[in-house]
Amino acid sequence: MVIVFVLVALLVVAVLVTGNWYVWRRLFRDTTAGPGPVRRIGAAVIAGGWLLFIGSMVASRVEAPFTLQRVLAWPGSLWLALTLYLVLALLVGELVRPVLRRLLERRAAKPAPAPAPAHDLIPAGRPEGPEATGAASDATTTPDPAESGPAAGGSTGAGAAGAGAGPSRRLFVSRVVGGAAAAAAAGTVGYGTYGVLRGPKVKRVTVPLAKLPRAAHGYRIAVVSDIHLGPVLGRGFAQKVVDTINSVQPDLIAVVGDLVDGSVRDLGPAAAPLAQLTARHGSFFVTGNHEYFSGAEQWVEEVRRLGLNPLENARTELPHFDLAGVNDLAGEDEGQGPDFARALGDRDRARACVLLAHQPVQIHEAVDHGVDLQLSGHTHGGQLWPGNLIARGANPTLAGLDRYGDTQLYVSRGAGAWGPPTRVGAPSDITVIELASRQA
Repeated sequence: MVIVFVLVALLVVAVLVTGNWYVWRRLFRDTTAGPGPVRRIGAAVIAGGWLLFIGSMVASRVEAPFTLQRVLAWPGSLWLALTLYLVLALLVGELVRPVLRRLLERRAAKPAPAPAPAHDLIPAGRPEGPEATGAASDATTTPDPAESGPAAGGSTGAGAAGAGAGPSRRLFVSRVVGGAAAAAAAGTVGYGTYGVLRGPKVKRVTVPLAKLPRAAHGYRIAVVSDIHLGPVLGRGFAQKVVDTINSVQPDLIAVVGDLVDGSVRDLGPAAAPLAQLTARHGSFFVTGNHEYFSGAEQWVEEVRRLGLNPLENARTELPHFDLAGVNDLAGEDEGQGPDFARALGDRDRARACVLLAHQPVQIHEAVDHGVDLQLSGHTHGGQLWPGNLIARGANPTLAGLDRYGDTQLYVSRGAGAWGPPTRVGAPSDITVIELASRQA
């Protein structure tokens, strides 16, 4: 195991070093004519960005003062996202580079316009006749040594000019491609960050349940996951989430894990707006893996104090269906893992059952226990493209509604973001699940 860990660590370091060298080469070395301050500044910027990122990670692990965590988290996490899209944009630029170079070469190879005929060059008012003819003859038959021969700039001169333009052309292409890549990466990260900070949008999904009585037709559950309050997303963001949920006037609110990234001491004030959540049948909470990185027991007590109802491998009977919740898989290391038998073992299977479980991979046990609908999060929908390709391989459903046997699974993309406060190709959401009775 130690050898495997060392090999993986070396591979990661090699990839990071190679990637950053590639960014420096394309953005700073290839866009300058020679060594100078621009190349040194570029190296300092890249090194400084990674120092901020590493510093932010270390500060959160050692529980440094929260103010310091916030100062380091913003630039450090954004640098991670920017580097990803710089590499991707520059790789796309490798396809554009030869095309642009050929276009410039063709343009340079076009022949110069032919010189005007000699008779068109006779000044107005010049005398005509034999004298004029003789003068013209002298002008055309007596060449200037400086305008003839190889040394005068015939075909050899054109070749020299073309060769001389080579380095300038390469520099021009590198600057165009590098500038376009930097602009594309910055624009992508900027827009993706704006999308997170403005708050999640409401998504509405209708889910029919065979066992749901007619009286519960149209019952609305507001599902929110992966808020990730922390050094970057704080109290203001929590207030936006709460206001958005309350605006849809749900019958029930389900917070399905990864509420926080930090301790109650640091993030208690940020989570305070959760006390304003209002729903006819209350608000319910289950743990996500990040709660177990942040002190799950303390957070369970804190959300209870704020008015939410934690479902720790437990079930409550609502008027028209059962609502159950299981702990996250990360709790197994602390002896607090999911216990489906405890939450669902003795229930009346004639009643519809909705299960809150943070990770989609828990669907298989939900199927075994006759759950009708599981509500999950965890995946962020991939958060940063092409991260969705990795997340899709690690989860049975990446986002949206899916069916496994007689059990349906809905996976929210989440309201917040982890790491960089940025989403690309996976917009955040709060989902209103509207239950539909087939008897209606």
